[in-house]
Amino acid sequence: MLSVVVFLPLAAAVVLFAVPRASARFVRLWWVGVSAVEFVVIVALWVAAPVSDGYVYEVNLRWIPSVSSGYHIGVDGLSLPLIALTGGLFLACAIYSLRQDKRVRSFAALFLFLETVSLGLFVALDLILFFVYFDLSIVAMYFVIAGWGHRDAARAAVKFFLYTFVGSLALLVGFIALYLAASPHTFDIVELTRQNPVAGSGWAAGLILLALGIGFAIKTPTVPFHTWLPPAHTEAPAAGSAILAGVLLKMGTYGFVRIAMPILPEAWRRYALVFVIVGVVSVVYGALVALAQRDFKRMIAYTSVNHMGYIVLAVGAAGLVADSAAEARQLAVTGAVTQMVSHGLITGALFLLAGVLYERGDTYDMDRYGGLARTAPRFAGLTAVAAFASLGLPGFSGFIAEFQIFTGSLGAAPVATIVAFLGILITAALFLRAFQKMFLGPPQAAPVADLTVPEAVSITPLLVLTVVIGIFPRFLLDAIEPVSRSVLNLLAR
Repeated sequence: MLSVVVFLPLAAAVVLFAVPRASARFVRLWWVGVSAVEFVVIVALWVAAPVSDGYVYEVNLRWIPSVSSGYHIGVDGLSLPLIALTGGLFLACAIYSLRQDKRVRSFAALFLFLETVSLGLFVALDLILFFVYFDLSIVAMYFVIAGWGHRDAARAAVKFFLYTFVGSLALLVGFIALYLAASPHTFDIVELTRQNPVAGSGWAAGLILLALGIGFAIKTPTVPFHTWLPPAHTEAPAAGSAILAGVLLKMGTYGFVRIAMPILPEAWRRYALVFVIVGVVSVVYGALVALAQRDFKRMIAYTSVNHMGYIVLAVGAAGLVADSAAEARQLAVTGAVTQMVSHGLITGALFLLAGVLYERGDTYDMDRYGGLARTAPRFAGLTAVAAFASLGLPGFSGFIAEFQIFTGSLGAAPVATIVAFLGILITAALFLRAFQKMFLGPPQAAPVADLTVPEAVSITPLLVLTVVIGIFPRFLLDAIEPVSRSVLNLLAR
């Protein structure tokens, strides 16, 4: 059943090209219909999943036996929320794109292919399988940016591809090193976690962690590997930006929790302070640079650097206190995973809202807008909700995530955590300033039309979910906490 979930979007993409005379309207409705079925099936899998500290819906088939690499997939409390997030965001983008009229068939097929790739990565339990999906996500997003982006899309797409491809090569080096260190040799993530193949190897484990850290840090991205992100987001179409921020960035942080921490626990503890420093620098730097922006979409892009920094801070802090304070460590890891889901929902909604702005005014320049609350009240209302959710206001999922991260990190890294608090203050300032300028200030341009029905239907559920998680977080935390305990047990060995 899990394989069906992964490959259903790809099969739907193939159908689109098998019906060459299909109208643009059919393509749009087919895309929405398949995405809706996919999301419903994912939710059903989550609801039906048995309570377990291990993997469920597991499939393990021979694939490349000469290097002990198999088609090994499965889900647990870390991957289930992320595949649900993936299905929900792709459905939202399909509905948002009902007005898409530029090469609709290719656009829909690319997004369906990208959905399969993203789902496949989050369920992969083999390093080669993980790497294949990781690389294919780069290729698919390159074509989305280059083919449907804005004025400087070609340059932004090339920069995105080169940066993230270098990261994937670093990952490949790290994966091969883990394979060679294992006895017997294997690329299986579960087996590598059980073996702890580089325990006691000192510098060798540090070099492998360096390779994995660079690869995942570029994808996340963290400072100083973040420079590909703002142009990619600014030039990408709205749906592309939503998927890039909501799903693809999570591949980096997911890799830290799924691969780096459990397979290299000793090295992670030794170098955890490096991740704490990188995390807090990303938090403060991302917020400060976002504050300086006049481009609304570029501002949102830099807040992603800020929010992903919280995750890196949390997983680093979990390594710093690996020998004690188990409850704090669990809070930090649980908060990091909750932040992955929260950031995906909130920032995905923000990028779709930025797309609405661009379609009306042909610019992201905040100085060109003013008084939009009068002419577009629904647009103003949803943007206000998204802004307050992003700055971590109580009642939203961002507050739940950041509260756990700060509580879990404070004992291990008090100075870094206190400095990271500045990120919340700066984020609040930048969103309030942007909202004041665009929606409450004096009119600066022609009136902007309010949200259409597809736009409202695509964005509203994402923000409703942030409220539901913020008020009733238990259903999400119940899934994540067993994984947090498992990661902590592995770090302590």
